[in-house]
Amino acid sequence: MDLLLDVGNTRLKWGLHDGVGWQGQGAVLLSALDGFRDVLAGLGPIQGMLGANVAGATVGGRLGAMLEACALRSAWIQPLAEGYGVVNRYVEPARLGADRWAALVGARALHDGGALVVTSGTATTADVLDAAGVFQGGVILPGLDLMRLSLARDTAQLPYSDGRFVTAPRRTADAIVSGCLQAQLGAIERMFRLVGGEPGAVCLLNGGAAATLAPHLECPVRVVDNLVLEGLARMRVVA
Repeated sequence: MDLLLDVGNTRLKWGLHDGVGWQGQGAVLLSALDGFRDVLAGLGPIQGMLGANVAGATVGGRLGAMLEACALRSAWIQPLAEGYGVVNRYVEPARLGADRWAALVGARALHDGGALVVTSGTATTADVLDAAGVFQGGVILPGLDLMRLSLARDTAQLPYSDGRFVTAPRRTADAIVSGCLQAQLGAIERMFRLVGGEPGAVCLLNGGAAATLAPHLECPVRVVDNLVLEGLARMRVVA
């Protein structure tokens, strides 16, 4: 059994994979990272670990110590110029985020056509993966909640309040929610145009805001849980 870790900006997501399928998944807030010790204690025998860490060296070190206490060696991926069916066209391939690289590998394992690979978390990323498995590039923008928080923090009269999505809002709370959501949808749909002409092209959408975004997207969309973990599982199987 392998332990796979997706260490993001806000949460650590974990999965147990036996080489065929998932035997368990879960998440822990980084603000409560010490609670992961209890998770590890209840997982049972683990053969190896592989993870993607974008939270920084301090978090990585804390996790390494927890894993070492369980007789596990921490192994963190680095993006490659090519591997696992994906060609990385980033100007400096090693500077692509480890989470984005793993999500691209996961997307390629799940879908052999063109795809826009979207992760909607603290930040939203939208990466173009063509039908040949070539990552052509992508964008990063503030996530849905971060957009709303920035308005509340940096403006005097636009509070972080509950609103709803409306096509033509007539209340401030609705205008904020609708504007932030439209910004996300517009960026995703514009990026999808870069791959939408390929047969079978789809937006592979994952992340905390996926359920909010998916019903409003005007492009083919497939919601996939934990694309980063799917990519890590692929890497372990191939290795």
